[in-house]
Amino acid sequence: MIPRSQLVARRLGISSTDLECLDVIALRESVTAGELAAATGLTTGAVTGVIDRLEQSGFALRERDENDRRKVLVRALPAVERRITPLFEPMQRAMSAAIAGYGEDELALLIDFLTRVHKETVAATASLQTKTSRAARRDKHQPR
Repeated sequence: MIPRSQLVARRLGISSTDLECLDVIALRESVTAGELAAATGLTTGAVTGVIDRLEQSGFALRERDENDRRKVLVRALPAVERRITPLFEPMQRAMSAAIAGYGEDELALLIDFLTRVHKETVAATASLQTKTSRAARRDKHQPR
């Protein structure tokens, strides 16, 4: 089965990576390319391409930081709310129905569990990324 985010991305004519980056942008209100790269693990060069595509699709906009004119911020445009949010509404309704039968204590336990799992997954991903980067640097310096 194709993940819903991939289906949504296809329907919008963008890649799932572009959609993931757009999610980060929308959640943070605005980000620099470097912040987006750090949040997603993409290179700054790849992020530049993502931002270009999101601008062309009408989902994001680059603008100068009012406090530091050297910085360029990327923010989500209203098209995100208008075109993307409705595509996720069936999933939100399904999640609401799924948790409706749980009491407050059970929900607190679920939230605690999911928070811990998320934290550990982020840490494990960061560790893997560090190990992968070290291995790539080591391999780069190895004679062929």
